[in-house]
Parts: sequence; structure tokens; C-alpha cells
Amino acid sequence: MKIKRSTALPLLFLVYLAVMSYIGRGEFQQGHYLYYFGIIGATLVVIVLLHFTLKRRERLRREREEDMRNRK
Repeated sequence: MKIKRSTALPLLFLVYLAVMSYIGRGEFQQGHYLYYFGIIGATLVVIVLLHFTLKRRERLRREREEDMRNRK
């Protein structure tokens, strides 16, 4: 079974975010809570938007391919 790009890419970025959050934990320990969680939150929003954008592109591609098959 092939994993869709709209799932694999956001999962990869979530793993990257987890690693970067661990590396940046010094900011959290210094008391920069808004900065630390703001960056994490903004990154999560971008990852979710990426997921839905890729999902839409996959749906449009699938519809276009079905339309081309139906024309033949």
C-alpha cells in the first residue's frame, strides 16, 4: 500500500517539528513561553494547511485523470 503524499509529507514535517522543539527547549526553560509555543503553533498551522492543500491537489489530479479516461 502506497502512502499518499498528503499524509507522508506532513508526518515528516511533524517529526521535524518534534526534533526542533526538543532542540529549542532551552527557550522554554529560559521562560520564553510565548515565543516557544508561538513558533510551534505557527508551524502546526502551516503543516495542517499543507495537508489540506496536498489533499485538494490529489483530488483534482484524480478527477482530471478520470475525466481523461471517460473522454476516450
